Amino acid sequence: MTLGPRIYNLFPLLVGSVHDWSGHLARIAGMQFDWVFLNPIHYPGFSGSLYAVKDPYRLHDMFQGGATESADDLIRGFCRDAADKNLRVMLDLVVNHTAKDAVLAEQHPEWYRREADGSLYSPRAVDPVDTSNVTIWGDLAELDYENPEARQALVDYWANYVRHYVGLGVKGFRCDAAYQVPAPVWRSLIDAAHEVDDEVEFYAETLGCTVEQVDALGDAGFDYLFNSSKWWDFQAPWLLDQYNQFRHIAPSVAFPESHDTDRMAADVGSQDSERLAAHLKMRYLFSACFSTGVMMPIGYEYGFTRKVDVVKTTPQDWEEPKVDISQFVADVNSMRAATPAFNVEGPQFRITAPHNPVVGLCRKGAGDVEDCVIILINPDENRSHKIDPGPLLAETGGQYDGFRDVTPQCSPQLFRPGEPITLAPLELRVFRGDPEARTRVSNGVNSVERTEASAKLLETLAEDRIAIEAVFPELDGGRFAIKREVGDVLQVWADVFTDGHEKINACLRYRIQGEDFWREEPLTFFDNDRWTGTIPLTQNGRYWYTIEAWRDLFETWRSDFIKKRDAGQVMTLELIEGRELVERATAKATGADKEVMDRTLNRLAHGGADGGPADDDLATTLMLSDDLHIAMRRSGERTNRSRYKTVLECFVDRTAARYAAWYELFPRSMSDDPNRHGTFDDVIAKLPYVRDMGFDVLYFPPIHPIGRTFRKGKNNTLDAGEDDVGSPYAIGSPEGGHDALHRELGSFEDFERLIQAARQHDLEIAIDFAIQCSPDHPWIKEHPDWFDWRPDGTIKYAENPPKKYQDIVNVHFYRGALPGIWYAFRDIVLFWAEKGVRIFRVDNPHTKPLPFWEWMIREVQDRYPDSLFLAEAFTKPKMMKRLAKVGFTQSYSYFTWRDLKPEITDYLVELTSLEPKQYMRANFFANTPDINPPILQTGGPPAFKMRAVLAATLSSVYGLYSGYELCEGAPVPGKEEYLNSEKYEIKAWDWDRPNNIRAYLTRLNKIRKENPALHEYENLRFYNAFDDNILYYGKMTPTKDNFILVAANLDPHAAHGATIEVPLWELGLPDSAHVEVEDLFTGGRFFWYGKFQQIHLDPFQNPCGIWRIIPPGMAERS
Repeated sequence: MTLGPRIYNLFPLLVGSVHDWSGHLARIAGMQFDWVFLNPIHYPGFSGSLYAVKDPYRLHDMFQGGATESADDLIRGFCRDAADKNLRVMLDLVVNHTAKDAVLAEQHPEWYRREADGSLYSPRAVDPVDTSNVTIWGDLAELDYENPEARQALVDYWANYVRHYVGLGVKGFRCDAAYQVPAPVWRSLIDAAHEVDDEVEFYAETLGCTVEQVDALGDAGFDYLFNSSKWWDFQAPWLLDQYNQFRHIAPSVAFPESHDTDRMAADVGSQDSERLAAHLKMRYLFSACFSTGVMMPIGYEYGFTRKVDVVKTTPQDWEEPKVDISQFVADVNSMRAATPAFNVEGPQFRITAPHNPVVGLCRKGAGDVEDCVIILINPDENRSHKIDPGPLLAETGGQYDGFRDVTPQCSPQLFRPGEPITLAPLELRVFRGDPEARTRVSNGVNSVERTEASAKLLETLAEDRIAIEAVFPELDGGRFAIKREVGDVLQVWADVFTDGHEKINACLRYRIQGEDFWREEPLTFFDNDRWTGTIPLTQNGRYWYTIEAWRDLFETWRSDFIKKRDAGQVMTLELIEGRELVERATAKATGADKEVMDRTLNRLAHGGADGGPADDDLATTLMLSDDLHIAMRRSGERTNRSRYKTVLECFVDRTAARYAAWYELFPRSMSDDPNRHGTFDDVIAKLPYVRDMGFDVLYFPPIHPIGRTFRKGKNNTLDAGEDDVGSPYAIGSPEGGHDALHRELGSFEDFERLIQAARQHDLEIAIDFAIQCSPDHPWIKEHPDWFDWRPDGTIKYAENPPKKYQDIVNVHFYRGALPGIWYAFRDIVLFWAEKGVRIFRVDNPHTKPLPFWEWMIREVQDRYPDSLFLAEAFTKPKMMKRLAKVGFTQSYSYFTWRDLKPEITDYLVELTSLEPKQYMRANFFANTPDINPPILQTGGPPAFKMRAVLAATLSSVYGLYSGYELCEGAPVPGKEEYLNSEKYEIKAWDWDRPNNIRAYLTRLNKIRKENPALHEYENLRFYNAFDDNILYYGKMTPTKDNFILVAANLDPHAAHGATIEVPLWELGLPDSAHVEVEDLFTGGRFFWYGKFQQIHLDPFQNPCGIWRIIPPGMAERS
């Protein structure tokens, strides 16, 4: 793994001569930097500014000092000294201008831009806020790269310069104002450097320029860009937007301050050294964590307050240190070097709500780097804040486990759902996950590994004296697994009781897939014999859980002892009885519990006068201590152990099972030419299009060979021409079946390259798993017993009477096909999983045997727990639910046909509030290649916008079929089918079709990503809007730090208004209260005063409103 750069900016005017520079190298290396960056070191022009270079081959007089060596020898020697300390040297490369009195201006005046009067043109900058405010650097002359002749000459000139300094040992260049120089010029200079040393790196300084100017450098070949993280307020979304946009150009470098900025110590104030150190440490740690590279200027480690000046600074400006955080910087640099995610510019996104006082970021690896880091920041200088790791774990995607605190110079905190992390003021914590981690010891209590024989003996001895019943959650008596996601906390309830007056205790026992031992978590008495406990779900995979209860002899003794003592009875004998219980327990106890018991017994035996036994008063104090109480509850003797009759199951999916935005396209149409079959490479070219709209999953219909026999023509006709491409659902030809690729799409190498490219664009590929064959499928000859045959010897085509599908035949799952075909289809899914596919959309699963799906999905998920299965089952409700029970991760739904307010409300209440929420996740597709809903056929762009908002916000997982963003809705007359359906032909989409809603969908997906409340499925609540055309609902996070309200005008043809109820009660506020509101479509902010408000939704402007309620107390901080 290539390590990201750790750069120390040795501002040369503050240090002195080249020989003085070398005196700092050991200190810099000790802080674990690997680069030394020098601002311009050349002889300056009349202004004396380092950036007004007069002669690039001569050293500044200060840097030459009294040395007799040549400039080249001095630089060569410094590079050698640096290399001895494992440091590389980076120079500032200024090629967009020179000093006005530069040697170059004298030799080649024709290479410079000119004013109208013929004088040298000076660079300038216009204030974007006040355009009348123009800054002109009068000591500089701008080079003319627009002149083709001058450009080539300048390229040659600077190429020689670069080769020269690389030859002296320079390993990198910071390219000042890189955006002011055309990308081809940089490409040439980079190539020139690599002619001498192919490891030389180039860093683009792109601060203060436009997005378009940075994009223009995309082909220049820069290794890194400098970003603007120094100016982030830890609140506004622009920095993460910039990071994720620019990372596809080059990795970035962050810095807490630079030679161009004021000193942080001056801004913070240096009177309070502890406060200053806290600010400096937090900002450096943030810079080190945010980007692939980090840069720190000289003096930052000491809290210097004087801003360096490119003209006036001298070594006499060196300051007495206010603090010294050098060792902290060294520890941070070591930590980031050891953390793979910090050394690649992988995806980074916020995982806490926008107004949460704790800023949570997640950084993931990219390419071959499998790593995930969570960064938690409390930028509040005055208050500590707490946050539960559970929701954060879910937001990472649920593919990583074993997050551990790797924050330098801090006592580690536990990262465990349900146990909040406390962040002190100005504290930043770093937690690193591991995709391969499988925790082998419990973070809970009493997780003692038990042998099989011991467990069997335990079961034999258990008398079931304790009643355990009414366990929740439990699905169909434990027949099926419930479903959750990584980061959830599974709360379990049960009635637990026994005969008599003895005290009882109980625990949750659970085991995780891949482990051979059981863990325990305590159950806590709630009320009326009802007990409850929780299991933190930290891993993707299968969990098994049950309940164990026992008579707690020590708890009974303790309760009776207190009653007797309070009644004034003599307790000597009771104390002996209690001590004997502790003695029996300590024989089996371990760890801290055993230490508490042994310490108690020792004090009972020797804590009295002259080392004798403790008297009754001391013994009472010891036996009733809280420490002993806790230890005995965990490790005391368990009598009459009883276990619940069933071991229940919970499958814990990664986050994409619950939260994702799907986009479906036909790869063969991605050529944008109806006469040319698209390829996987064409799809790769379209990935930025899908990514920029904000989708997470890119789904393909079948990509396998298509049969020729009875191939369908355009619009599903039976008379296909020679050039007709057929339906991709007619799978199989002499070229292969379900484990082959349609030849015209490309090779497996192309497909695997697509998988990797998609990951680079933060997309995951999903493919169709369709259990059907064309009459040309190889299996028909190889395995005739897998198919149904008619009495005349012909194969039976797929039918849904009176319809016939002549291009498709169905397989048989029983008779001679069992078990061969079951294994065959399982192995096909495993084959594609090996190729990197983990999401499978399953076509018509309701027409195949339920036992097959239950067996096959389990077989696959036991090997690939991160695999997801979407059931395309538009069928009867009970069958749809049964498919979810047997293992399907997600299901298509009736949302596609729910248009009216009552039917939408009733359906969503059923899905999110009743039993189906335990096992069924509805993926709301607004359209599919087979379904062109009537409302989209007639409603125009308003309908497309409205249905997209409903799909994206009612459910946390939704999908669109391509063409939706173009408002494609032309139907086959009288049918819910697309005219000129892409199922039967190659389409060339006009991706910029007038009236498209691509920008609307992009904004909608951005709203989803930025608001954790919309990542949840079960938190949907409907509220009152007093108009039947206005559907009004909300979602809120459990901590109430993110509260989203949505209103949709269900009539795409007319405007409607309504009085709505603002659910102030959800925030514990009275009906007369007011809340601050953000309009997430427009960005506007305003207040709603009181419970009742008026809204008006014009479908031709925006049929929907999405508002974020800023929680009380957070408005001031935002």
